[in-house]
Amino acid sequence: MRIEEYLGTLPKSIMTGDDVELQDDTLREIFEFASLGKDDVFYHLGCGRGRSLLIALEEFRVKRAVGIDNSKEKILSARGTLGNSFSNGVLKCEDVLESDIRDATVILFWFSDDAIIEKMTAKFSMLKKDCKIITIWGPLPGYLPDKVNFPYIMNKTPFKKANDLKEQIMAVFETDCIDFVTAWEFAERYSRAIASKNAENDRFLTILQTLIIWINAKNLGMACGDEIPLPVKSYMGILKTYFNIEIEHLLNQDTL
Repeated sequence: MRIEEYLGTLPKSIMTGDDVELQDDTLREIFEFASLGKDDVFYHLGCGRGRSLLIALEEFRVKRAVGIDNSKEKILSARGTLGNSFSNGVLKCEDVLESDIRDATVILFWFSDDAIIEKMTAKFSMLKKDCKIITIWGPLPGYLPDKVNFPYIMNKTPFKKANDLKEQIMAVFETDCIDFVTAWEFAERYSRAIASKNAENDRFLTILQTLIIWINAKNLGMACGDEIPLPVKSYMGILKTYFNIEIEHLLNQDTL
């Protein structure tokens, strides 16, 4: 089956990230990356069980931490996480598209739904100057990142428009020549950042993301060399032979 069909067989919660909780150390890395501090009003859109809010308040001493999630169950869990110790911790059970986020100075936004991302990007663009939007894996669509420590990416208001996708990718990877090693390194960083309890799944994710990074680079004329690297061919073969997942069709034929 083609990879699109395979992804369609996975539970929706896996594809959307609804059931993925970032580890505490990952959250700390993100907050260090964002230079989160006592003057900040931190928002986590899709806050889950609220660990991000607790760490932001307890360790980074933010002025206020606001968690928004449309799941009543997760907001209830987040209330248990925060307890009654932090009066400046706020939890809201609502749709992020309807939320008032105008006082935010730092926002953690990790969604995969393109429709939500597009609408929220327009909403973010209206926020006050120098508001930091932190995403994981990719910058806000159509804009150049202000800071990158892959897979963590920061866009600051007002956003800087990218001329095209190639310019955006160059800003993320900081190179115009992506080889297999680079693709693997960046894919592995992403896998570590969202690490699950199953190391085998993380390895499989790294392989898939490596191939996707390299193929996108190849299609945009950003891959190093004209030939398909042997490791890329090997992993494509492994996916096809052992998992019945076909990925070669993603390559534009005129780039081969």
